[in-house]
Amino acid sequence: MSRYTGPRLKVMRALGIELPGLSRKSLEPGSYPPGQHGQKSRRRSDYAVRLMEKQKLRFNYGLSEAQIRILFKEAKKSQTPTGEKLLELLERRLDNLVFRAGFAPTAAAARQLVRHCHVMLNGRLVNIPSIRIKTGDAIALTDKAARIPSTMECLLAPALTHPEWISFDARTRSAVVTRLPGADEVPFPIEVQHVVEYYAVRL
Repeated sequence: MSRYTGPRLKVMRALGIELPGLSRKSLEPGSYPPGQHGQKSRRRSDYAVRLMEKQKLRFNYGLSEAQIRILFKEAKKSQTPTGEKLLELLERRLDNLVFRAGFAPTAAAARQLVRHCHVMLNGRLVNIPSIRIKTGDAIALTDKAARIPSTMECLLAPALTHPEWISFDARTRSAVVTRLPGADEVPFPIEVQHVVEYYAVRL
């Protein structure tokens, strides 16, 4: 399954949650799922609950189903609890670091910055969004990227506050990873155990 390119607010309404990596827009008070039956309360099956939690991760980080599965398999082999490790691996993607550092309004925009060689990792231009960052890694924008209107806007008003695991320098437009992100630092509510249960019977 490829990445989603449709209406973003529709996804957030369906999931009932704001996903900062998907869109900067906010849900209106009292928003309900799209469709003619959206206002009706319904009891969700265990499968539907687990699927929704998995979809939160997929849409917020802008990944395909195949990419999520690969990360889950790696997390499952870790000594760390699978759910916690999965969230750590998602947060450690380079495109997510660019987003969390405040260089782009969404994860998709951050991925585009990386793809177009507007980001330097440890002083070298890179174009692979899935690079896994580690403690001590430093990213910076190129001068050309800093002049992009959406980037300039984000530098002045980031979509999210900078997490504790990132040290940001506004003067040099750079950020350093001071430690690895924790599972509790994901910027939206997630019941990751439901994600583990979703994949447990499928992989």
